[in-house]
Amino acid sequence: MLRLTDFIIDCPDTLQLAAFYAEVTGRPVKEGSSADWAGIKFGDIELAFFRVDDYRAPQWPDTEHPKQFHLDFEVDDIEAEQSRVLTLGATLRKDFINAEGYGWRIYTDPIGHPFCLCRNKGVTWTPDGLVWPGTN
Repeated sequence: MLRLTDFIIDCPDTLQLAAFYAEVTGRPVKEGSSADWAGIKFGDIELAFFRVDDYRAPQWPDTEHPKQFHLDFEVDDIEAEQSRVLTLGATLRKDFINAEGYGWRIYTDPIGHPFCLCRNKGVTWTPDGLVWPGTN
C-alpha cells in the first residue's frame, strides 16, 4: 500500500517560498522547517519546498525550462511497491534505502516525471492515515 505524503517544489530559498504559500493559503509553515526543506501541512499531505543549488526557474509554457516538482509516496512495503511501479512502467533512478530498510528510492514515471517511494522509520499506518513520529 502507498499513500501520497508530499508534493515537493524545487526552489532556491525554501523558507521564503514557504512563507509566501503560507500567506496565500492561510496555513502556517511547518515547525522544524529549514533552509533545505520547508513545508505546509494540508491534512495528510504536505506542500514541501526543497532547496536546489543553481535553481533555474521554469518558463512554462516555454519548454526550455519545464515545470519542476516531484511526488513522495510513503509505502508500507517498499519491495512490493517497487515491483508494482516497475511493472506499471516506472524506472528506478537512485536508491537511498539504508541497511535498516528505511529511506527512499527515486523513480521516473513512463514519461520522465520524478517520484519517490519512501519508508520512514517510526511511521505508523492506521485506517485514518499515517501517524508520523512525534505527532501522536
